Amino acid sequence: MPADLAQPVEAEALRALVAEIARFYVSDRALRRAQQKMAGLLSSGGPLPPKAVSAYLAEVRRYFEGFEREARSHLRDVDRRLAQVSQLQFNLTAERGVTARRVEATQGVLARIAQLGEQ
Repeated sequence: MPADLAQPVEAEALRALVAEIARFYVSDRALRRAQQKMAGLLSSGGPLPPKAVSAYLAEVRRYFEGFEREARSHLRDVDRRLAQVSQLQFNLTAERGVTARRVEATQGVLARIAQLGEQ
């Protein structure tokens, strides 16, 4: 962790990260504590202790890496189910086409029988 994290640019980047995380609903107590602590440090306007910044970033990383794994897993599951639905739709469309041709063929036979019965 660089020692110059207290520079205004870094503090602004950290402030933006804190604001971005604040938009998430976070139920994880450790991240909420870290978020509150960092928000307090940033609002104090004083220098940011490198250890506090490092601890905050580690906590954010821990939480969001797990969150990302979960989201990616869910995305893979949804993609798999969409592929199944697409295949099912394709199969049903083909089956419908075959069935419609059968209806047409049987109607043709029934129409000929009707004509023969009228003669």
